Amino acid sequence: MSLLSTERYIAILGADGVGLCRRSKDGLVWLGRVDNKEEARSSWLAATEALTYLLEQVPSQRKSELCILVSNHFIRYCLLPWSEQIDSLRELKSYAEICFEEIYGSLGNEWYFRFSPQASGQDRLAAAMPAALIAGLQQSANDRGWRLRSIQPYLMAAFNRFANALPTQDFLFILAEPKRSTLLLAQGGHWSHVRSLSSIDSDQALGTLIARETELQALDGMSAAPVYFHAPDRVKAFPIPICGVSTYPLSLPLSEASEDYLYTMAMAVI
Repeated sequence: MSLLSTERYIAILGADGVGLCRRSKDGLVWLGRVDNKEEARSSWLAATEALTYLLEQVPSQRKSELCILVSNHFIRYCLLPWSEQIDSLRELKSYAEICFEEIYGSLGNEWYFRFSPQASGQDRLAAAMPAALIAGLQQSANDRGWRLRSIQPYLMAAFNRFANALPTQDFLFILAEPKRSTLLLAQGGHWSHVRSLSSIDSDQALGTLIARETELQALDGMSAAPVYFHAPDRVKAFPIPICGVSTYPLSLPLSEASEDYLYTMAMAVI
């Protein structure tokens, strides 16, 4: 390997731990994980400390790039209604703060926003992460002299990964992490709803979740959209949710490199 070649890594911030992979010509090489302490399971601080530890275990490279995938456990989502009054990123961020506060109440502290590209006149998907978390991740990379190439919300990364397998008009996309499910509903080719909630990825839990979402669509006068779901911890035993709606599991190529669901999450990064 040339001394001038760039080593590329993917870190995964999960609800219960942090994992690290290295990109190679043959795919992803699993480098390991660090579990969060039980009492700090919901703390982003524990996640950044775990990431720092993992990066310190990697032999120093002259050129290294890092992409960080952040679990929906640490993120809040919102659909921003289209507004003709917004014509700059600064105005878009201010608008996002207002929309998020209407749903979640006062956000307190500073937040970092990511926005999906969207055609004029359509609602835009927005993700909010604590700015302190982003700063901690940036510091972890800087301390190693690595370039932080991107920080990707898991929902956005996974949707982009599976976009070609989804219909163009109506569908319900469910990303079922072991402890949290995030749902993205499209109607008529436009985003209609997004929400994230604590939920396990069992067949029964997913079936109940889908049934509830179907009822909500009916209350809004909508027909039940077909359901497409991905459960990173169930790649060898796809969930079979029991519900009255057509469901389609979305899978990624299996690898013997690791059975850790954090590795499967990393495969969503394009």
